[in-house]
Amino acid sequence: MAEKTPISADDLLKIANEMIREHDAYIEGMNTDFVEEKAGVMVFKGEYFLDENGLPTPKTTAVFNMFKYLAHQLSKQYTIQ
Repeated sequence: MAEKTPISADDLLKIANEMIREHDAYIEGMNTDFVEEKAGVMVFKGEYFLDENGLPTPKTTAVFNMFKYLAHQLSKQYTIQ
């Protein structure tokens, strides 16, 4: 397995939010404001665009998929220090 680069959570969030803004599936307001590492996998959290009843909207699926994309891309490169 390749060596992972140690990084602070704040620096990783900056990279992740830049990746979100540059992605074709970007939706205005989509971002991540929290990341933690669980068993070597980055878990991102942020605005999920829930409706007034707290239920998912079509944008919620897009956000979930984006956070999954970030986890796949960044977990293999970085470890939170």
